[in-house]
Amino acid sequence: MPTALRRAALAALFGLSLTGFAAAQNGSVNIYSYRSPDLIAPLLDRFEEETGIKPVVLFANNGLIERAAAEGENSPADLILTVDIGNLALAKSEGVTQPIPEAALENVPDAYRDAEGHWTALSLRARVFYVSKDRVDAQALSYADIADPEWKGRVCTRSGQHVYNIGLIASRIAHMGEDGARTWLEGVRDNLTGAPTGNDRAQVKSIYSGECDLAIGNTYYMGLMLNNEEEPEQKDWAASVRIIYPDADGTGTHVNVSGAILAKHAPNKDNAEKLIEFLLSEEAQEIYASTNHEFPVVPGVPLSETVASWGELKADDTPLTEIAALRDAASRLVDETRFDEGPQN
Repeated sequence: MPTALRRAALAALFGLSLTGFAAAQNGSVNIYSYRSPDLIAPLLDRFEEETGIKPVVLFANNGLIERAAAEGENSPADLILTVDIGNLALAKSEGVTQPIPEAALENVPDAYRDAEGHWTALSLRARVFYVSKDRVDAQALSYADIADPEWKGRVCTRSGQHVYNIGLIASRIAHMGEDGARTWLEGVRDNLTGAPTGNDRAQVKSIYSGECDLAIGNTYYMGLMLNNEEEPEQKDWAASVRIIYPDADGTGTHVNVSGAILAKHAPNKDNAEKLIEFLLSEEAQEIYASTNHEFPVVPGVPLSETVASWGELKADDTPLTEIAALRDAASRLVDETRFDEGPQN
């Protein structure tokens, strides 16, 4: 099939237009992004200002890795930006990556990049507890604690099948084995206020309204809510809670990543490499920290004032590749325990 026809067929298959990429050459870099446009816009705007290279972005909540794989050598993607170690591992296993030059990754700790350079983390986020300032006195908690009966009817979270919770459950399997993680997950399930629903921000609202006392969520949502001028009601929700880093005195808090891959058939490879180098620069890492309230992946870059106010993060050092390998088992446990149906007793 001629290239133009193949691209048209793929566009129809995925329900997304390739028009924006058709003319993107030389002075552009084509990005498939799972990350919300508003979160990456400050970074891409700055990159274009400094280099004159125009980022052309296709955003979707899912399916972009599979799309690049289906497009093969005709894919217009130069770079894929995604969240969750599972997506990064999937991209490599699907054969849509190529090694990023070592020089671009020299400041990234080994734990947060592929050993062969096929992906790199760009920022970190911790899976923490949001707790009510008024109804929770505890200053330190472990992940194990929220399976204890004292939390019955007090816990809320989003779906167990969401990638953020799958990563957390995979980390529990890494520490406890599959049987131990199943018992833990059943305990958490039976402590829920009801069936999991909503996103991480919705859990904060639930604490604010008194529906639950503790929720599982990512750190950066709290930073965004506390600084949300467009929806000031979210400031009120966020002001009603504080953050606890689980297992801060033990094995550490589970962290996941946002990351990037260099597409295997990148038509603008040089520009894509320049963008990766920029995203790992001190300047861009400071933007991640100050604008998105994420943890920089490059050591030594300061945190935002908001994040710094929550105390020091001790990250769980379980290799992210191990977490990725246990994701299928974690998903299976969610189904087997009927976690998303809520309490069973």
